[in-house]
Amino acid sequence: MSASEITLQDAKDQNWDVIIIGAGMGGGMAGRRLAERGLSVLFVEKGQIGYRTERQAYRDHIADPLARTLRGYWPKPVEEHDGSTIKSYFAPLGSGVGGSSVFYAAALERPEPHDLDEVDGIAHPTGGWPVSFDEFLPYFDQAEDLLYVRGDSDALSDVPSPKLRPPPDLTPQEAAMMDDLRARGLHPYYSHIAQKRVDGCANCLGGKCPRTCKMDGRSAGVEPALASGNATLLAGCDVEELMEGTPGTITGLRVRQDDETAVLTAGTYLLAAGSFGSPTLLLRSPGQSGKGCANSSDWVGRGLMFHIDNFFAVWPKRGGKPIGNSRAVSTRDFYVQKGQRLGLVQSMGYEANYGTILHFLMMQFARSRFAKFTRLQRLLSIPALLAAKLFGNADVFVAQMEVLPEPENRVVLNDKDPEVFTFHYTVARDILSRQAVLRRAIRRGMGWWRMMFLSIKPVVNVGHPIGTLRFGNDAAHSVLNRDCKAHDLDNLYVADGSFMPTSMGVNPSLTIAANALRVADIIADRKG
Repeated sequence: MSASEITLQDAKDQNWDVIIIGAGMGGGMAGRRLAERGLSVLFVEKGQIGYRTERQAYRDHIADPLARTLRGYWPKPVEEHDGSTIKSYFAPLGSGVGGSSVFYAAALERPEPHDLDEVDGIAHPTGGWPVSFDEFLPYFDQAEDLLYVRGDSDALSDVPSPKLRPPPDLTPQEAAMMDDLRARGLHPYYSHIAQKRVDGCANCLGGKCPRTCKMDGRSAGVEPALASGNATLLAGCDVEELMEGTPGTITGLRVRQDDETAVLTAGTYLLAAGSFGSPTLLLRSPGQSGKGCANSSDWVGRGLMFHIDNFFAVWPKRGGKPIGNSRAVSTRDFYVQKGQRLGLVQSMGYEANYGTILHFLMMQFARSRFAKFTRLQRLLSIPALLAAKLFGNADVFVAQMEVLPEPENRVVLNDKDPEVFTFHYTVARDILSRQAVLRRAIRRGMGWWRMMFLSIKPVVNVGHPIGTLRFGNDAAHSVLNRDCKAHDLDNLYVADGSFMPTSMGVNPSLTIAANALRVADIIADRKG
């Protein structure tokens, strides 16, 4: 055991300034800020510490819970109820130091002002977040700095990014793609990616990195926090209940490690178990309301959102080569169309070959009503082969579309197994009309004869769960206040993606990191 780890008995014998539940992007960045400001911090993490030098990609075909735990995956499948069927599948969720962020592709894009605020010509579905874009702005800068975000400034944005580091040099293929898109009147830029440039960097985006190149909740959050000397880690430990004593106060965490149980205590508790894990824990903690801890509003678990992905293949100019394993190309030309909120377009880092196309087909099959007919999966190889012949050397891009919160899209408890995240989710009616607008715009912008969509129906990105503990000024329709403190509790805060009242048109990771730093400063200021 290293000096930064602790036994359950020793953790129980201390009263911490802050206990953080979860060590992913939000928990890691908040813990770093709290520890660097001199507070004693205990990370309580369900997953394992793992090996710092391992290289591990996420594999959804591994089903054994122990094998998944050892690899840093969430051990159990999720269970999705869509109103007519129940589907069970493995979602790309992490469990361990760094959480899901150790497997992410390190895309850390800022939202636009209209994502958070009411802007002329672009209606905001909630009237605006309780914390404005300008209030978040210094924390976006800080998060970009701590996470070593590299990339180009976006020509379509009026907001400078002073902490953005220069990107690496473009490859000839990337430069050709950029020039081609500019010739079509678009405004591509080098994607904002959290990556140090160190000797021997293998550009291993999309998996655990054995070096300190890729910056995530582990490398930029938990590890610097532990190095400060003020933070300690308790891994392989399940939090079973938040214990509410006198009304309005959490008095302890009931936890289990192997066969041993204990109660851990702190002055402040910071929930960062993810947009599935955090509401699940609150719902299974009795609390004072009878509907779960911090749930007098009955909004715990509600407002679940996933981005909608639109995958498409883009051919290089005749005689050109694909960009291949590169996520360098992004554009916001289709972010808003005629006042409608859409989202970012980015290269995926894949070529449209047989394996990639088969993966997309199997992903859609697993979430279809035919998923129970497992033998039909074998037939997917036929259209995959045909499509690979058609697409040849095309690159895969994704248009990520914002979704809006629906109260009935929600996380609920699984009666049989608390490790099986269970949710009710129906794709909203407005998605199809906005998707049609987005696809028409992409076809016009990219050129009808140079691209083809790989998906027909909306593809729900279950790797981006957000919004299940929304913050707001109205305690009757939110769980958290503008400081991300529970309305019902004086010493419980939240620092993961569940705080978001809308999904925005970009990946949520940078906003999660920025908000975690903001919440950590609020806690530290409050403690003086």
